[in-house]
Amino acid sequence: MEIYSFVVAFFRDGGFFLYPMAAVFVVGVAIAIERFVVLTKTSAENRRAWEQITPSLKLGNLQEAMKIAERSDSALGTVLCYGLSRARATTRRDDIEKAMEESLLEIIPRLDKRTHYLASLANIGMLMGLLGTVIGLISAFGAISTANPADKASLLAASISVAMNNTAGGLMVAITLLLSHMFLESKTTALIDSLEVGALKFLNTITERSAGMAPASSTTAPAPTPGVARNPHPARGTA
Repeated sequence: MEIYSFVVAFFRDGGFFLYPMAAVFVVGVAIAIERFVVLTKTSAENRRAWEQITPSLKLGNLQEAMKIAERSDSALGTVLCYGLSRARATTRRDDIEKAMEESLLEIIPRLDKRTHYLASLANIGMLMGLLGTVIGLISAFGAISTANPADKASLLAASISVAMNNTAGGLMVAITLLLSHMFLESKTTALIDSLEVGALKFLNTITERSAGMAPASSTTAPAPTPGVARNPHPARGTA
């Protein structure tokens, strides 16, 4: 109950700019929660997909691995699906790697989606707080310039309260959203790194399998054909 009373008094004494700041804060928190849920779900799906596909890759069963990757809704499943599709057509490492890089170019923007808004909203909230502070100070000096000497202290205190509440509100919005942005950026980077590691492990597995299936080239010199010794001048018998 005390927290509720404090919040009500904070908004009542803070003036108009606290309300758009609160709207910015709510939007930023909603984005942060949505991104956290998506990234956590994607990480879990990637781990599950890798655990399902790895046994088929180790056995060299690309058909089964392809079926599992197609059924998976994970980002890693999409990357491996691109690689497996290219591996069925060619065994060149560069071609398979380019196919998986193409899939990463599609996936990474989806993982980074809306996260950068948090930094912008933090700046907007901070600027709103600064604007409210400046307007509060302008009101303070304007009020005391024309007020009675007996009322100057109370008017100055009320206007400074508006200014300080706006400063505090802007700082709370900016700090919260910037911390959320830093956390989600690090989580996104770790997820992208795990995708690249999984793609590299898959590429190495395919390359080793192709190298093991390649016949070893060996050159064996033909054995010489034994010749028959002939005497061009046979001995003549004596009569």
